[in-house]
Amino acid sequence: MAGQENCVRLTRSTVAKKRTAELAGITDENVTNKKRVVLGELSNNVAGSVSKVQGKKPTTTTTTTTQKLQCKGKVKAKSKVVRRVLLEGGDEKKEDFDAMSNDPQMCGYYASDIYGYLHQMEVDPKRRPLPDYIGKVQKDVSMSMRGVLVDWLVEVAEEYKLVSDTLYMTVSYIDRFLSLNPLNRQRLQLLGVSSMLIASRKYEEITPPNVEDFCYITDNTYTKDEVVKMEADILKSLKFELGNPTVKTFLRRFTRVAQEYYKASSLQLEFLGCYLAELSLLDYGCVKFLPSMVAASVIFLTRFIIRPKCHPWSSALQRNLGYKASDLKECVLILHDLYLSRRGDSLHAVREKYKQHKFKYVATIPASPEIPASYFKDVQEVEIIDVEDVQVVE
Repeated sequence: MAGQENCVRLTRSTVAKKRTAELAGITDENVTNKKRVVLGELSNNVAGSVSKVQGKKPTTTTTTTTQKLQCKGKVKAKSKVVRRVLLEGGDEKKEDFDAMSNDPQMCGYYASDIYGYLHQMEVDPKRRPLPDYIGKVQKDVSMSMRGVLVDWLVEVAEEYKLVSDTLYMTVSYIDRFLSLNPLNRQRLQLLGVSSMLIASRKYEEITPPNVEDFCYITDNTYTKDEVVKMEADILKSLKFELGNPTVKTFLRRFTRVAQEYYKASSLQLEFLGCYLAELSLLDYGCVKFLPSMVAASVIFLTRFIIRPKCHPWSSALQRNLGYKASDLKECVLILHDLYLSRRGDSLHAVREKYKQHKFKYVATIPASPEIPASYFKDVQEVEIIDVEDVQVVE
């Protein structure tokens, strides 16, 4: 009896499905002859499929892959577009650049929440170094010693082909540790290699160097046990809170926002920004600034170096980066002095690194010796992209 009941239920279910299909205008013949759709065809055929189910003809908005490619070729006929943004009192809303990104690693739909959380983390006192720790905490370590250590760590990162995030995390751990613990100058290099060991092995790198490698790079000045002991001291002082945001964290997003509004070589803009950001690591004067402020100042100075006669800031950058031009003045001037070797002229590792072909020789780009004071004032209107011939293809 149970088997018969199941058969009846299956028959009724089948009949119901057939009636539903008939009402929608779909016959058994259409269902059986339906072509299997490959993954690559889904985006082109989805509108047509919906139209068939609704019993309507496909609309003209549905295009094939060939038509899309033809249209893409026509769009290239357009040269430049005019875009103007009102800096004060405008009604324009904040653009969602993150959602526009095609890079899955940028997490477009969640980026605003992620960066909101990162901004909260960067102001957390537990994750920030003291802005004047060398004067208040350290008695045997000077600003120049710190600069020499960071400059040497840049060479170590290059030697072991470490990612740039490892270098930024290393310097962050060094500053945070020195904010809490007085250190003898003889152990400063030990602090540097142990911090890089933590940043590479515990956080960033997939194939990090071994402890023996870090001992070797110091010419075996320190033993393996000393490095491991210092590693434990650092982790205890930082309370294992290792994931604080750095300048590089914000610079990735800020560079992409700047590229939306700037007609310059994207690689040149990116590499020059990376160069200025790494220069900021050398200078003790940049410790007091938030990582996001340093990243925004890097964008400001990068745009000024590439096009010194154009205003480097705009309301769009102000809205998306969160800083006015006047907020960045002090940090920008320090970075400008670093770029012109007015500060840290004895530190060469970063400068030599970015003189290479793979970084487009950005360290050799000439820069104006002075930044006009007017660039740090509020501007009412800025033309973002110059106008040339605009051809609209209908």
